Amino acid sequence: MIRVLLMPVAAASALVALAAPAPFAQTAAHAKPDVIYVPTPQPVVDAMLELAEVKRGDVVYDLGSGDGRIVITAAQKFGARGVGIEIDSALVKKARQNATAAGVSDRVRFLNQNLFTADIRNATVVTLYLLQSINERLRPKLVRELKPGARVVSHVFNMGPEWPPEKTVTIERSRIFLWSIAKRTN
Repeated sequence: MIRVLLMPVAAASALVALAAPAPFAQTAAHAKPDVIYVPTPQPVVDAMLELAEVKRGDVVYDLGSGDGRIVITAAQKFGARGVGIEIDSALVKKARQNATAAGVSDRVRFLNQNLFTADIRNATVVTLYLLQSINERLRPKLVRELKPGARVVSHVFNMGPEWPPEKTVTIERSRIFLWSIAKRTN
């Protein structure tokens, strides 16, 4: 009797395991975001870019770029180029429309990709508004792929106690954290 009951359970478990998508095998267009989209208020966007000392010549990557406001502001106010990485294709479309409306579509681009698998090696500044748990999962990628001197700025959430921020500022009751990628020692 026990064997008869366990066989259907084992078969169902195997089917569920086979049908479940692999965490990184999904395409961005079909993947579900790890966080809900909450726009960063414009005064906080400005403060994040100022804290990172964004300037002409910088390449700002916004991981989880939403409607594109951080990358667009980096191009408009600071003369930087930018790349938004966003898993939600509807938000990528909206960000591209916003860039065109702002007159900066020649300096920014938005990619429908997963931030954990996107190539961020060209970034000199990375901006984040994710959760602390996601920041902590992302931290090894940032340290591995970014060049020494690259700056990372996060709105609200830090990187955990293992990587304390160099600076923390508060704007409109929101904390903003800054880190720099250290020179590598061999």
